Amino acid sequence: MKLGNGASRLGTVLAVLMGMTSIASAQEKVVIGCTATTDCASAAIAVEEGIFEKNGLDAELILIGLNSNIPAGILSNSLQIGGPTPSVFLQATDGGLDLVAVAGASSTAKETADTVAIVTRAGVEISSAKDLAGKKVGAPGIGAFLHVLFQQWLIENDVDPKSVQFVEVTFPTMSDVLQSGAVDAVVAAEPFLSRILSAGTGKVMSHYLEDLPEHQPQILYASTREWADSNPEALAAFRASIDEAAKIVNADPDKARGAISRFTKIPPEVLANMKLSVSDPVITSEQLAWWADVMNQQNMLQNEPDVDALVQK
Repeated sequence: MKLGNGASRLGTVLAVLMGMTSIASAQEKVVIGCTATTDCASAAIAVEEGIFEKNGLDAELILIGLNSNIPAGILSNSLQIGGPTPSVFLQATDGGLDLVAVAGASSTAKETADTVAIVTRAGVEISSAKDLAGKKVGAPGIGAFLHVLFQQWLIENDVDPKSVQFVEVTFPTMSDVLQSGAVDAVVAAEPFLSRILSAGTGKVMSHYLEDLPEHQPQILYASTREWADSNPEALAAFRASIDEAAKIVNADPDKARGAISRFTKIPPEVLANMKLSVSDPVITSEQLAWWADVMNQQNMLQNEPDVDALVQK
């Protein structure tokens, strides 16, 4: 029997729709959680540039207030992948959470060390590490990257971290908290560092990362071991996407700034002249071992981590 033109067109439409459904069903839904810093620029670019989609992932990037909340989000499956700092990651695994590092996000570099600073409240005289003893300092996540390395800086400057009163303060509220006098100083990072300085609510006391080694992870991407083992194709697609996006971030910082602005809702003019964290898609057991050593000096871990088992192969 010969089909009429209408039936033929209907068959064509159905074939197209079936093809679209097949493509959509092939895409793995992945929710990625990061805090409002430049460290997850690779994920932001991979979303905006359609890199995740090209590799078969239906990815959504959501904003997390405190880095220390990310492991709980991963464990509850509210996030499939999160961007914790190495210290938050290691403390979570030390506490029994079965998480694995699946990719790198950013790493330390001398050229970007001035994107992090200890910022003191306007009107408060703090000129050295010793002046911080007895003071109240806001940190974006107790036990997170900036807090741990700040404590290491205090130790190396002969100041007992226990003499400093730490409180958790989210990045977006740091300027207001300084202005209100609720804290004497904050451990701030770009793009919020520039906002604090431009508002005049604080001044830089030290860019303390300048004294630390390069090529150590600042943020890594992590998932549960169960998710990583059960979704090898999605994990491979995620890693390939992050690798491709990291190259764009490092080669085209203006494009990365645009993606970060839209993710964090920070005005483009605030980001215009700031340096970005170096995007580094690699994470190794040796890098986690360095972090474990730093944390052991601060009695932050109860057990010796098996760093080889914590990096998903």
